[in-house]
Amino acid sequence: MRNGTDRLYEIDGLRILAALCVVFYHYTFSGWVGGASPVAFPAESAAAKYGYLGVDLFFLVSGFVVLMSAWNRTPRQFMVSRVVRLYPAYWVGIAITTLVTLTLGRGLYELSAPQVLANLTMFQAVPDIPNVDVVYWTLWTEMRFYFLILLFTFIGMTRARVTAALWTWLGLTFAVQLGLLPRVADLVVQSEFSHYFVAGMALFMLYRFGLTWQIALIVPICLGNAVYRAIGYSASVGRRYGVEYEPMIVTAVVVVIFLVMTLVALRATRVLAKPWLVVAGSLTYPLYLVHAHVGFILFNRAGDAVNRYVLLFGLIAVMLAAAYAIHRFVEQPLAPRIKRLLSGAPGERKLNESPAP
Repeated sequence: MRNGTDRLYEIDGLRILAALCVVFYHYTFSGWVGGASPVAFPAESAAAKYGYLGVDLFFLVSGFVVLMSAWNRTPRQFMVSRVVRLYPAYWVGIAITTLVTLTLGRGLYELSAPQVLANLTMFQAVPDIPNVDVVYWTLWTEMRFYFLILLFTFIGMTRARVTAALWTWLGLTFAVQLGLLPRVADLVVQSEFSHYFVAGMALFMLYRFGLTWQIALIVPICLGNAVYRAIGYSASVGRRYGVEYEPMIVTAVVVVIFLVMTLVALRATRVLAKPWLVVAGSLTYPLYLVHAHVGFILFNRAGDAVNRYVLLFGLIAVMLAAAYAIHRFVEQPLAPRIKRLLSGAPGERKLNESPAP
């Protein structure tokens, strides 16, 4: 049995890869096809339109690393770790997006003071208040997953209890999909993405305790449902943007996502684990938070004056620099202070922790 304290550097690499896939999806496909950006990338969009699947990778990684970070922690320790991890960068992301929207984005996006204030809580979905930035929808998905993990910290985590919970969550997922439960149940079950969280948790159990027959069943079942739901979701995305998605490509991407994370759980990717990936992984969350609406606004303002490829890669460089600045000058100095304020304890051990992308 592993103690679960080793840092899996390759997960940091997967996180920044997932974030960049989402960035390219927004900048070279959904932005201009959806009318948010005037700068077209017709050739690149054929591949970039699949970039939204980076979010699927985020959720699978999240299932793994959030359970890892919660194991053997008290409810208070887990809650403090989530607040420290999520809110400082999020508040700065809201501030940046709001400032750029009010100065350069007039006529493109509208914001109100109540909307911004509600977004600061990260619970704006509860009263159905619009997000300041479109990408924030994933944070509400992650937040509901965190509440389930928090419940486990109260109950107490054991191998048997977590395994039983995984089967229960899978069963509820299929019950929702078959219409056996009211739609309101999906607020908790999250059948659209639950298979990723369940599989990620199961893969952490594989990493920590080794292979069991139950894990050997849970992960393939999750993969099958992930492929089924991903194909259906790609069809809805295709209708929204008037494009065609190849089911075989969607299937292949989902299978690769599961395969890579399984190899991580088996420690077969150790050769790819480089300490410098920690820096790349630290950029993931702030990059995800600031890139979308700010990027669309800058595409609109500079698209007529700058070569589209110079603008594209220049914007990505600027967003990465902004992400580094947020991490270096906000997250790093504030995290230990907030942790001491909320828990009265020195900084705890660091593990791979997922944002939520």
